[in-house]
Amino acid sequence: MIFKILAVAAVLFLVYIVFFKKNREKDNEIINEKRRAKKDQDIQDEMVECPTCKTYISKDEAILSSAKFYCSKECLNNK
Repeated sequence: MIFKILAVAAVLFLVYIVFFKKNREKDNEIINEKRRAKKDQDIQDEMVECPTCKTYISKDEAILSSAKFYCSKECLNNK
């Protein structure tokens, strides 16, 4: 009797491993891909130099005027 219970438990455990482990692996792959994509976006942030004060600022945060990037409105007005 105990042998049958252990055998059923072992079969249920194997079924659990077969079906649910694949789902966890797929979820982990998706999470890892998202993390890699986010890291790639962070690395692609380009820094530009302000022609007035010579400080570097992120291109996304800079002010574009006359094909030049400025760090602030003060630097833009002090051209």
